[in-house]
Amino acid sequence: MTNKISQTDKRREVILTLESAYPISNKKANLAVIGGGAWGSALAKLAGHNQHEIYLWSRSLNVSLEQVLKDVDIIVSAISMKGVNETAEKIKKIGLAEKVILVTATKGLDTETTRTPSQIWEANFPHNPVVVLSGPNLSKEIDDKLPAATVVASKNKAAATAVQNIFASGLFRVYSSSDPIGTELGGTLKNVIAIASGVCDGLELGTNAKSALLTRALTEIIRIGTHLGGKTETFFGLSGLGDMLATCSSSLSRNYRVGYGLAQGKSLEEILQELPGTAEGVNTTNVLMNISNREEIPLPISTQVFLLLNGKITPEEAVEALMERDLKQEF
Repeated sequence: MTNKISQTDKRREVILTLESAYPISNKKANLAVIGGGAWGSALAKLAGHNQHEIYLWSRSLNVSLEQVLKDVDIIVSAISMKGVNETAEKIKKIGLAEKVILVTATKGLDTETTRTPSQIWEANFPHNPVVVLSGPNLSKEIDDKLPAATVVASKNKAAATAVQNIFASGLFRVYSSSDPIGTELGGTLKNVIAIASGVCDGLELGTNAKSALLTRALTEIIRIGTHLGGKTETFFGLSGLGDMLATCSSSLSRNYRVGYGLAQGKSLEEILQELPGTAEGVNTTNVLMNISNREEIPLPISTQVFLLLNGKITPEEAVEALMERDLKQEF
């Protein structure tokens, strides 16, 4: 009798093979991971897999931030956007050696200043290297030890390489980039599109509509992203198109679930209460519209998401508004 290997067994075999792959670097570092949510925990596990010393901090833990930051080489910020300013100010009061690398893994825009997380960290710590970590990284899949890839980007090449070596393994492939703002904006702006994508699926509009939406959305992201300083090619990479593909079709994406819930007739408040974390796309949409109006940059898809989130239109009316726009050339 022939023994058949199940798909589950095959998958487990692949994961074990990748997990046993030797770390890229043998040099050990001390990391402080700020934020005890799913993303912070996933990043802590990835670095821990490479035998680095991990110190995790969140508001709920009975340990001081000053104690956690003592003698660290790298600080990884995986907190929600609303906590970035406050946390940066706290760390500034504690003080940091200039050798400490700051890694930001937050995707969002500041409500008051419209700045990105990396811009906030750079403003508070002008002498410390800042690295952006972003990509198609659903924390649940990483927690399940499924293979993934990401991008680390910085103006400081040595800092980007150091962080690349910290996280890279057989389970997690890490690419480097010299475009931190583009890398950051790709991961941030796609959250708005993930809401639109959830609406599309919630209304059961089909594959044709979904393909059209994502293609035009990428054009929209590039339009605003390059205006704000990102490089065009970055938005075609892992932190742009890659991240958009991951979050625009997965129920693991909180932003996708917001759009899907709205299409099902739920209120935004009800949806947000059900989510096990922050849907950054909601705040990002509002801030993005401020930037769009200020810079006079047309963002038709994001505009409809904004109107929908703020109760100005229904999901059906948002689709109708996009389909009835004036005809034009594609490029």
